Amino acid sequence: MNMPGRKLRVSLRTAAFLNVLSCALIFGQGSLAAKDQRTKKSTASGQQHFRFEAVGDKSLKLWEGERPVLVYNHGVMTSQSAPNAKGRSSYFHPVYGLDGEVLTDDFPKDHESHRGLHWAWPHIKIDDQEVDLWSLRDIRHEFQRWLARETNSKGAVLGVENGWFVGSKRVMLERVWARIHPASSQGRFIDLDLTLTPEGRPITLWGAEGKSYGGLTLRFGPRSKTIITAPSGRSSEDLLITRLPWADLSGDLKGRGALSGAAVFVNTKHPSYPPTWMTRHYGLLAVGWPGITPQTLPAGKAVSLSYRIWIHRGVPETAEIQKAYDTYRRQSKD
Repeated sequence: MNMPGRKLRVSLRTAAFLNVLSCALIFGQGSLAAKDQRTKKSTASGQQHFRFEAVGDKSLKLWEGERPVLVYNHGVMTSQSAPNAKGRSSYFHPVYGLDGEVLTDDFPKDHESHRGLHWAWPHIKIDDQEVDLWSLRDIRHEFQRWLARETNSKGAVLGVENGWFVGSKRVMLERVWARIHPASSQGRFIDLDLTLTPEGRPITLWGAEGKSYGGLTLRFGPRSKTIITAPSGRSSEDLLITRLPWADLSGDLKGRGALSGAAVFVNTKHPSYPPTWMTRHYGLLAVGWPGITPQTLPAGKAVSLSYRIWIHRGVPETAEIQKAYDTYRRQSKD
């Protein structure tokens, strides 16, 4: 691994986020009366401001005007419909479509460990101990603190610091940055940056044998129709250990035949670009990094994984998805 280069990329990405945050903080300054005045002006001009709203003591919901956008679950979530499933935290669910439909699933009956938009690895080795964050065996995510919860009419920035814990010991420092863009006629973009730093000891990660899943994963909600698109076109078969820069899943998530979906784009600076993937027609897009070949992360050395989620209506053609991806690729180079 070329760690000095990665440190530079992390520093540049951190600088970019700090620039976004500084703008957001400037927006947030001033009296409540001034904020009210800005809200009235933006409403009159048709702009929709973002806002965060606590959902109990375990979740944080983001709205754009009156439209729900997503929920980040920082507390441990359980489900009465899956009493034997392990509690989980530090993931996004629900993620909403442009018309308020729920795109994601949590505690699905076919794979109870799946959880909305999340990131987890089935194989994690620390010294001689192997644990499983995918199925939550002997390791867990745990919320540590908020890094940012900033909103204005131009978007929202959410920053979270989590830990991976084995027993009472934190073995990995995880930082999550999400920048949520306003919805447009083309859809909504969510830029996601994950930074992982092993603490104290090196950590080795790898994906599922013969499948490669392990990393960023998007589990879709119930549908009767599913269309998966990759750069080669529509895919009628599930893809396993397939190198892709992007993939899209669309279906009748709104019900009544109305179609919508989401694509996952991989940043060109991602390690081992393009990484291997697994796609499943039951409703899964799973980026597999480092895939089936183990990768050891040195203690104290950060690795950064960056993605864009494109939420859209309908079923876009391959060329349309590629065009959106090319835009992301150009923007990520700036």
